[in-house]
Formats: sequence, structure tokens, C-alpha cells
Amino acid sequence: MSAIWAFLTGLVALVIPGFGAPAQPIYTGYVEADYVYVAPAAAGTIASIPVKEAQAVHKGDVLFTLSAEQQQALLRAAQAQVAAAKADAENLSTGGRTEELDVARASLKKAEADLALAQTNADRTAKLYAQGFAPQSRLDQDNATLASARAQANQLQAQLAVTELPARNAQQAAAEASLAAAQAQADKAAADLADRTVVAPTDGRIERVYYSAGEMAALGTPVVSLLPDAALKVKFYINEANRTAFKLGDTVGVTCDGCAPGLKATLSFLASDPQTTPPIIYSRDERSRLVFLAEARLAATGGVLPGQPVTVSQVAAQ
Repeated sequence: MSAIWAFLTGLVALVIPGFGAPAQPIYTGYVEADYVYVAPAAAGTIASIPVKEAQAVHKGDVLFTLSAEQQQALLRAAQAQVAAAKADAENLSTGGRTEELDVARASLKKAEADLALAQTNADRTAKLYAQGFAPQSRLDQDNATLASARAQANQLQAQLAVTELPARNAQQAAAEASLAAAQAQADKAAADLADRTVVAPTDGRIERVYYSAGEMAALGTPVVSLLPDAALKVKFYINEANRTAFKLGDTVGVTCDGCAPGLKATLSFLASDPQTTPPIIYSRDERSRLVFLAEARLAATGGVLPGQPVTVSQVAAQ
């Protein structure tokens, strides 16, 4: 009896539209891509573009390079400044050089030897003067020579002590600040040089190449457009009656002409405002005209191309 009833129900459904279980709603839409437009950080002449359109690239692959002669020269100059500032800082922190210290010590030794000789002569003259064999003038002269030799030795000893001392704290701080500034300038020059080589920010496929080698690329102007992996999304419209059946994170099925079967996408956006708004009030008849934009990220491309029309259907939760 149940088989006869099922047959009759199916027959009536064919004859009378709308009789039986309602058909699953489907929604029309199209595929859109979130392109990455790669531009130089500074203007310059394009030296090379080693990629071609439709070529697959990986994150870090070189997309294009700019002429870098000026940046290389600036980097060398900055590195030389760092070396000079570092040498000045080390010189101030360690005191006099070894050669300067050797000269100061040798001069002091000579002065000490002169002082010893002057002391001996003065002592001898003093004895002769006491015995009446030397005049007062010679005694005065030897004593003056002794005083001069003692003063010379004291001066050279003090000078050696100063040479052995490092620079004052203020001088050292200034030298260290100069070194830090030179290092920062060198880091900037190195960064500017690195910016002349532009690499892929993510895995993907080269969509368009807008320039050729030898042309001038302006700051911020895209040279290459890149279609990242998993950057395709489906944009479709849900009518007002079915909008509450969807929520973010839902899985929807996607079909299109020539696409691989079983494509799935994850709902990532639901518009709050309708795309078609009646002029006065939302009557029951007017509400049927409201549609809401929705977007879903494709889990796999499956041969889908940007701009391709698709059909979207809701997938029952597992």
C-alpha cells in the first residue's frame, strides 16, 4: 500500500507544481580574487623581472629588482663611517697608543738618567766647595741644573700618567653616540639596498606583469600582481526569506561549467544591509525583492577562474 501511495504522490508532484517536498534553494554568483599588487618601496629603474605571467611562485622568490648602484655606494660610505667611529671610540676607551706610551716612557727614562747625573755633579761640587776647591758660581750652576733635571723628570712622569689614562666620560659618551649614529645610518643604507630586490610576499601565481626591464617604476605603483593560493572567493546573493538559514562559517557547495565536482566554500561574510531597498516600507511583497550579499572562501580552486559564474547551494551540517 505504501508503494502505491509513494507512486501516486510522485505522479501528483509531476502534474501539480509545488506539490511534495520543496526543491533546495540555489543561488547564483561569481568568483572574485583578492589580488596582491606588489610595488617598489622607492622609485627606480627596473633592472630585471625574472617572472612571467601565469608562473607559480613561492614566498621569498624574486619578482623584480631595481637598479642599486647608488644604494651600494651609500652603504659603503656608511660602513666606512662606522669603522671610523668605532676606531675613535676604542682609542678613547683604551688611552694612548702603544707607540705613544713607548715614547713617553723612553723620554722619562732619559730624564731620570739626566736627573741622576745632575744629582751626582751637584753632590761633588758641594764637597769641593766645602773644601774650598770650587767657586760659589759653579755650585749654584750645578744646583740649578739639578733642579731643572728634577722638574723635567716630574713633567715627563705626569705626562706618561696622562697618556695612560682613557678619555673622560663625556668624550667617551660622545664617541659612543657617534658610533651608534653611524651604525644606524649603515643599517638604513643596508635596508634601502635590500628594498631594491622585491620578493613574493606569499605563495601564488603571477597574474599580470605591468612593466618591462629598463622602465622607470614609481613609488607605490604595482609592477606585478599576484594571485595568492586560496585567494578565490565566491560572491552570491541570498534572498530575504533564506538569509536566516546562513551563518558565518557555514559550508556551501559550488558548481560551475567545467569545474571539478564537489567544490566547497566557507561562508566568510554576510551583509547586514540589503542590496535592493524599496522606497517606502518593507511590505510582504516588497521583502521578496531584498537580497543580501554573501561571500565564501573556496577551499580548493578546482579549475575555477576569477570572474566565472557559479551556482551556490547550502550544504547540510554533518
